[in-house]
Amino acid sequence: MNTKIVCKRKQTQGLVHAMKYDEETARRLSSIEAIQRAHTTEKDEVRAIEELHRALDLEGVSLLMFFCSPTYDRSLLAEAMGSKFSGVELVGCTTAGEIGPDGFTEGGISAMTFPAAHFRFSKMSITDLAAFRMSEGQGAAKAAWTAHVNSIPSATTENSFAMLLIDGMSVREEQVTRALQTGLGEVPLVGGSAADGMAFGETFIFHDGGFHTNHALCILGTTDLPFRVFKTQHFEAMDERMVVTEADGSRRIVREINGFPAAQEYARVLNTNGANLDPAHFASSPVVVMIDGTNYVRSIRQANTDGSLTFFCAIEEGLVFRVARGNGLLENLYTTMDALKGGLGGIQGALVFDCILRRLELAQSNDRDAVARLLVENGAVGFNTYGEQYHGVHVNQTLVGIAFGEVRA
Repeated sequence: MNTKIVCKRKQTQGLVHAMKYDEETARRLSSIEAIQRAHTTEKDEVRAIEELHRALDLEGVSLLMFFCSPTYDRSLLAEAMGSKFSGVELVGCTTAGEIGPDGFTEGGISAMTFPAAHFRFSKMSITDLAAFRMSEGQGAAKAAWTAHVNSIPSATTENSFAMLLIDGMSVREEQVTRALQTGLGEVPLVGGSAADGMAFGETFIFHDGGFHTNHALCILGTTDLPFRVFKTQHFEAMDERMVVTEADGSRRIVREINGFPAAQEYARVLNTNGANLDPAHFASSPVVVMIDGTNYVRSIRQANTDGSLTFFCAIEEGLVFRVARGNGLLENLYTTMDALKGGLGGIQGALVFDCILRRLELAQSNDRDAVARLLVENGAVGFNTYGEQYHGVHVNQTLVGIAFGEVRA
């Protein structure tokens, strides 16, 4: 088997408390039974981790997820985390921007902890994405879920979820996402593609004490808290249909649309000059494809000198899509969060994966601060991605995540 897929289980026992506490004990028990969030913009690796360590109560933490700027020295960061967070299961990745208690930031680290009183986790790593085979991934995901259930007898498809972190430059997100979701069955999967700012060079996943490229990590979780996996996008498709007539699917390059150079034809629909296409155009006007009756966004990464377009998602010859226009990102997010709060009876915390193109779109609008406040109010922690995974589909220009409710009596 060319692809090395490793399954590990992180076992944690629920906490048993006495009936009476002093004030300090009560405070600490309240802390360790709750999802915690923290963020730092400290540039020095050691001081950044020390700042996070002071902000978080690590007693009874089942898992700590973090999302860090690619500007940090990864070796120094890994060493500092190993020293300060010894004994805590750590997973994370590099970003194109962080989301945390301070809203949108760049050049820092955001973190979320999950209390052992309410969460149990296991994980499966894929250590060679270049050699990934869907059949192997599907089988490994099925085996990982079986092992998870065997170690956590209370685990069911109703109280469990899967989180995926994957190398955002691997060009393997479609295959991995589909294979894992097929193997996991009814367990909902959500995740994000690691990033490195706007460099599009190398991205890294952190697990087992170090940063790794060409890797993916699937974390299986079971909780007694109410939760919802969600997806939100704010685009409406235009009427004109377009057909991909020449493409290099393995490299996500579209050479021709409707028999014309791809950039030229895309620019025609936008009523602009193909030579002027830039990230602002791509952020405001992605394309959408319909899968099983639902529109999914396929975003353009760049226009190339030969007139082709490079996408963030796989695009194949014969694919039919339509150019879309944005329609109220802020209003759409308000609606989504209100629905989640209504369904959960309140949101304790939300793990979110938000496309970098949404962040670029907000930079051109007056809604950036309002969106940031809305995410902070709903306890969001996450990062800006090179792509998002929702169930078995790899998508773009979308915010996906998991919202967790409060403890129920």
